[in-house]
Amino acid sequence: METDGDPKENPPKTKKQIFILSGQSNMAGRGGVIKNSHHTPNKRWNGVVPPECSPDPSILRFNAALNWEQAHEPLHADIDTKKVCGIGPGMSFANAVRRRVAGELGLVPCAVGGTAIKEWARGEELYENMVKRSKESVKGDESSEIKALLWYQGESDTSSEYDGEVYKVKMENLIHNVRQDLNLPSLPIIQVALASGFEYIEKVREAQKGINLPNVICVDAKGLQLKEDNLHLNTEAQVKLGHMLAEVYLTHFNV
Repeated sequence: METDGDPKENPPKTKKQIFILSGQSNMAGRGGVIKNSHHTPNKRWNGVVPPECSPDPSILRFNAALNWEQAHEPLHADIDTKKVCGIGPGMSFANAVRRRVAGELGLVPCAVGGTAIKEWARGEELYENMVKRSKESVKGDESSEIKALLWYQGESDTSSEYDGEVYKVKMENLIHNVRQDLNLPSLPIIQVALASGFEYIEKVREAQKGINLPNVICVDAKGLQLKEDNLHLNTEAQVKLGHMLAEVYLTHFNV
């Protein structure tokens, strides 16, 4: 490989490692989101950032305007705009990975609360926006590389038996499509098996755990602590999930 002048003066630039965060509300983050009061039932984020989710100059976030900026909670504030966002797993994941890898980490938030798997099919707005944001995050920058897609979705597919039955095929299609559209045929996918849901949650969990494709690993969120709504992970659980996702990434894909 050719270098300009003395290699000591021009050390090779460390690649920015990019991670796509996608799915629905538990990926977007609802940790620390509380009701204002009985008189004003609107929700707000309490602003509490655990140390594991602290900002760091080496952790960047691809914002809604398609620009890189220093990442900070709530990561999805300008993406999942119809809901109040709080703590998700993204920052605790990034901080755990940062301690073990050199260079910058880039997070590309794409998750939108309340969305079903059919809304993430190729051609649908959510899917196309995820692909567009992912492509833009590396555009014209040979020092950036998409390393994995972190996916946490499925609660919206647990209220109907039919949705539970077709989930596996739809998720497998999504994996195939996103790899094809990003031209990353072996892109690692780390998906989260649901911690909460409705009547047919076990059907969806079974589908998630039953996906047997190369470079697809499932992290089980079952048992992580939920908020009072019995649907969303609390802040502590989100921090723990971020560490679980990081451990899987570092163990299986950090090459």
